Amino acid sequence: MILVIFYFLKKDPKFLERQTRAKEKEKQQNLLSIFSTAIFLARFIITGLDHRFAWSNVPVYIVITADIIVLLGYLIILFVFKQNSYASRIVEVSKNQKVISTGLYRIVRHPMYLGILIMFLPTPIALGSYWALIPLSVLPVILILRILNEEKVLSNNLEGYYEYCQKTRFRLIPFIW
Repeated sequence: MILVIFYFLKKDPKFLERQTRAKEKEKQQNLLSIFSTAIFLARFIITGLDHRFAWSNVPVYIVITADIIVLLGYLIILFVFKQNSYASRIVEVSKNQKVISTGLYRIVRHPMYLGILIMFLPTPIALGSYWALIPLSVLPVILILRILNEEKVLSNNLEGYYEYCQKTRFRLIPFIW
């Protein structure tokens, strides 16, 4: 992560500046952000309790496999950030922002969220906990709600986004949704 930060400090410091903004303008996005934060905290708390009380016995080869999948999700997010300087934690349209329709954005409209799913869902297993999967089971629903709201904002405020949606049919998972 430190290498990624240094990369963007050199190549795209404005991107890092945009990433520090955390205040959502959309009311629905604020609520989803609160739920997401609660889920992520619960994941780590349950993982810690699981480790302390030895509730799960995850074999090492499964932990390593989960680690590799988490890394793959992280790499997808890194590629998204390289392709789209306007990718952000908050839903907004910035001045001079343009629709990105190449690279991963040619396959799905929200590749960052796909990377998030790939990175976060196996994290409890990578940390040796089956029980911490329970709070994360809600993450796909939260991301779907976020995407639906985000697409309304982008369609209304980002020139060319509606046409992009016509060309790139899948929102999150290729050939599914």
